[in-house]
Amino acid sequence: MSLGPPAIPDHIGGMDTQRTDIFISGGGVAGLTAAAAFGSAGFTVTLAEPSPPVTAHADAGADLRTTAFLQPARDLLTKAGLWENLAPHGTPLQVMRLIDAGGAANEPRLTRDFDAAEISDAPFGWNLPNWLLRREMLAHLATLPHVTLRIGPGFARMTTRETEAIVTLTDGSRIRARLVLAADGRNSPVRQALGIPVQTTRYGQKAITFAVTHPIPHGHVSTEVHRTGGPFTLVPLPDRDGLPCSAVVWMETGPNVAALMALDDAAFAQAATDRSTHCMGPLTLASRRTTWPIISQLAQTLTGERTALIAEAAHVVPPIGAQGLNMSLADIATLLTLAQANPTTLGDQKMLATYARTRMPDLRLRVTGIDALNRAAIAQSPMFRNLRAAGLRAITAADPVRKTLMKTGLGVR
Repeated sequence: MSLGPPAIPDHIGGMDTQRTDIFISGGGVAGLTAAAAFGSAGFTVTLAEPSPPVTAHADAGADLRTTAFLQPARDLLTKAGLWENLAPHGTPLQVMRLIDAGGAANEPRLTRDFDAAEISDAPFGWNLPNWLLRREMLAHLATLPHVTLRIGPGFARMTTRETEAIVTLTDGSRIRARLVLAADGRNSPVRQALGIPVQTTRYGQKAITFAVTHPIPHGHVSTEVHRTGGPFTLVPLPDRDGLPCSAVVWMETGPNVAALMALDDAAFAQAATDRSTHCMGPLTLASRRTTWPIISQLAQTLTGERTALIAEAAHVVPPIGAQGLNMSLADIATLLTLAQANPTTLGDQKMLATYARTRMPDLRLRVTGIDALNRAAIAQSPMFRNLRAAGLRAITAADPVRKTLMKTGLGVR
């Protein structure tokens, strides 16, 4: 499937080659956002994604996870022309609630709220289902004359020169681009082709994602319950069948996840209710369950010749504090700012060096910080669980510290 303007052919080695300003490998939420952002800014964009996107929640292979877009992400989505269509589907996240359930009986022993009203007139963010994001983003990209989507062929290999990259797709077609964006996931083929190493941390955890309904309204509060094994997070969604609804990310050790996934729906819902400390009342399963492994990962460098790594090709973090995709959108926003400042230098060495110099310190900080939070969350020693609770009390006791942490989490100064 191809959407967008006809390819501009060129002739290299006996083959027709499309020319474009930017080639994007990967059609996940980050890749689609990048295509919309650069296409709306007037750059020609070609995106290749080997797997047909699933855009209905009931279809096989649908991504049932949700994404909480924080305030700075809304600004990028607005520039990309996406926010107008996404906003009606977003559930505001006004309060972030942390519950420490690390006591002897695994009951809630400490609850602290972080209210966006302390630092802003807007909510912390807005939560949307990933399958819906793909649907709305693809619909918008179909209206952009500068964007071409290649669904089916994926990245195979590339040759880079000082002035351009020549990308070969798996169907044998070629694309000449001034800038290549690797948005093709934690096992990025583009990153591997460049030989860029990554540092990976494995926790022996997996995450179970699903949706639930519950009798107690969520009140636009996103709740993280911390206990040995990992956080249990309920993120607000629109009501379903007249009942309050939340998306859940349940992080646990691999063996425990296997046991939980083997339960029938009723037994699983009861286990989830117990794990949630009953903060929303009895939980009722409202979707199928999916799992994925939890890791931290950071590429050694963010760039190669004519190439920038973004999103999970560059960094992966556990799903804590809604950081993952928002870090990815910060990558895109940085590159877009640099590209618009001087379009004639798109993809050159200076632009890419500036991108890496701008983003890498923040990425290191967030990857390290989220790693520490996850290790604290899964700590089994009573001493470490007590330290976790003491730390939560300390950061919420002083207004300046609490507000600084909230602004840091949002990615604003």
